[in-house]
Amino acid sequence: MATETETETGTRPGYAVEFADDYDRFFGKPRISGATVDALADLAGEGPVLELGIGTGRIALPLRARGIDVHGIDGSAAMIRRLRAKPGGGEVPVTLGDFSDVPVSGTTFSLVYLAAGTFFELPDQESQTRCFTEVARRLAPGGLFVLDAHVPEALARAAGSEVVSDGENHLVVCHRRIDPSVQRYRSHYVIHENGRTRHMRVEFRYAGCGELDLMAQQAGLRLRERRGGWAGEPFTRDSAYHVSVYACP
Repeated sequence: MATETETETGTRPGYAVEFADDYDRFFGKPRISGATVDALADLAGEGPVLELGIGTGRIALPLRARGIDVHGIDGSAAMIRRLRAKPGGGEVPVTLGDFSDVPVSGTTFSLVYLAAGTFFELPDQESQTRCFTEVARRLAPGGLFVLDAHVPEALARAAGSEVVSDGENHLVVCHRRIDPSVQRYRSHYVIHENGRTRHMRVEFRYAGCGELDLMAQQAGLRLRERRGGWAGEPFTRDSAYHVSVYACP
């Protein structure tokens, strides 16, 4: 089992500290998580595989239950502690650090992946480009790098407020604002539960498909396929979301 120091690295937003215990309950949608796990299991190859931004293990632990050797990186000790508290979580090798640097050594992976838009928590083009480069160095020949994202144009059209989760005793509302001048969007989550209201803010630096493909090309990777979602739907002009699969020669 990997060890990690009990300090935050500063490479994950504040929500990863304050909301670690509640993250799965509010944001871990079983249908989406299931489709993600199914798709990644099909892409995993011989393993091992590496999740960047492994968080609470929402994706990694179901993959591990299928017999896949999953490793992880995360910048939040709070998220990793939550992972460790789950059945099987103590057996997952996890490195605490900045996933743009992919700080693991001695292992090559058949698959490196990010889910739930985590790639775009990297704050600028430099760190995103570095991530592609470092991933490519750690992929086995024929290995895959997979990430998901909103289509920026669709994201702009959908900006505003929406209910993320509601129940007998809680309500989660998201308000999203986009600043195209710096390719960033900010999501404000207002969480009301048991008479208490909390505010969570998450910022992303988005990139379109063309920019992502160029980052991949510069790292020596090539686009193998682009899907319209984790369930394998086709990517079309009407798609609001994509899952991009890049291959190492």
